Parts: sequence; structure tokens; C-alpha cells
Amino acid sequence: MPIDVQKLKNWPFKPIEHTYTERDTILYALGVGLGHDPLDREQLRFVYEDGLQALPTMGVVLGYPGFWAKDPATGIDWVKVLHGEQSLELHAPLPASGTVVGITRVTALVDKGAERGALMYSDREIRDKVSGRLLAVSHMVGFLRGDGGFSARGQKSDDAPAPRPATPDTAPDHVCELQSRPESALIYRLSGDYNPVHADPAVARAAGFERPILHGLCSFGVSGHALLKTLCGWDATRLKEIGCRFSSPVYPGETLRVEMWQRGTAVQFRTWAVERNVVVLSHGSARIAP
Repeated sequence: MPIDVQKLKNWPFKPIEHTYTERDTILYALGVGLGHDPLDREQLRFVYEDGLQALPTMGVVLGYPGFWAKDPATGIDWVKVLHGEQSLELHAPLPASGTVVGITRVTALVDKGAERGALMYSDREIRDKVSGRLLAVSHMVGFLRGDGGFSARGQKSDDAPAPRPATPDTAPDHVCELQSRPESALIYRLSGDYNPVHADPAVARAAGFERPILHGLCSFGVSGHALLKTLCGWDATRLKEIGCRFSSPVYPGETLRVEMWQRGTAVQFRTWAVERNVVVLSHGSARIAP
């Protein structure tokens, strides 16, 4: 069944009430590499309950509606869906524990052609349940590799938003290398993404990978970790926006090198898997408060 553009743009997402504890906050931070040096007091504030703070990038796992594209009623060829881009706006510090409500909506569908697939843009507002305060907005671009060509069937394609800016050709202003651990994906999946491609070697091989791969949102969080360490002085309130394009998979245990270009509060970045000399996150951008 081909996708119905208007049906997807009016998909009846239910508000997702998500209660999380300090344990969940610590697990997320461990999953993106905090605590690698257990004697580092700066890292300890994100992995120890005494004065615990939440990492800003944890917003991407809060109020998540699950892999709703797998519902047959969507018409999406879900086996061919890839996570293309991700960004996050922070409007207030995330509490170390609490209850939030996530509200998702599809904002645009862009047809790239029958052989090239389609892009689906969606937003998720994350609000504190008690106060209603907006904490964060998650923006996701899904690459629907099997669902292009819908405009040829009489359905209107949305205009593509402006592309993410490419990183400069100059040498970066800052570089931060962070070592992931062989069990990184097994830890990160406890934050809610249980896709077996990140845990089961047989499933990973069937998907075309030599072994289980790291979650894209984990490498996103590791990049946020690098920005927090290098440009924010470990002050979580200073990271206001972060976004990127996913360009290649990461294998747990690889070293991730984050290159950063800073112009005032604006930052551009890209992330490499050092051992394979491959860019894994590209077109990265962030905004840092003074």
C-alpha cells in the first residue's frame, strides 16, 4: 500500500507520558560515554545521584512514540526506513527525574522520486507534565527509501527545507576525541531503543553489517558530550541547540573524534570514526550560550 501524504501529516499521535528516574538519567549518560574516568568530578555530576544533572541530549529519548512507522496503516515500507537527520532545541534544563509529555507530529513529506525515496520531517515537543513548560523540541528526518514517487500519483510533495550547512574546509578550532566502549550499544539500548541490530550479531549481519552497530542517537549524544566538555565547561545549561546528519554507522569500541568550528555562539561540527577514518556525523551545528 503506497503512503498517503495527508494521512501521515494527520497521523493520530497520542501524547506520550514518560516518567523517568535518576537511574534512567544516569544510564543515558553512561551510554554516551560519561563516567569513562570515574575520578573526573566534572563527569561525575551526570552519573552520580549527589547533585545529579541531566545531559541536554537526553531530550531525544523522552516522550518518544516508538517505531510507529511499522504500523501497516501508515503504508510506509518500514524495513527501508533510515534515520537521516536529528536536531534538538533546548528551551529549559531537563530535570534529573520527572514526568514529561511528548507530542509528535509529521510536518512535511518531500518526494525525491521513485528510485530515490522520500524524506519525512517530524517534530516532538517535550513538556513538563505538571507545569506544562516546554523543555525541548526534537526534530527528526526519516529517509523513506521505499516510498518515493508519490507526487507522480497525484499527491503533493512539500518543498524541501533549507539543507543543513556543510562544515568548513578550514582546520577546526577545537578537536575532542572520545573512546566508546565495546559494550556501548548494550548500555545505550536501555534508554529505550531495543532494535536488535544494535545487540544481536546475527541480526546485524543480516542487515549488512559486520557486527552490531552503535545507535545513531548514541553517536549524536557522544558528540553532544564532546561539545559540553570542550565548549561549555561542562555547564549543561549552555547547550541550546544541536543537530546533524547521520552519514555512516559507528561500531562500538571505536574512537569518535569531534571537530568543531566556533564563531561566537554558533558552532559547526563533524564526527569521525578514527580507526576507519570515516565521517559518521556530518553537517553538524550547535548553539552555545555565552
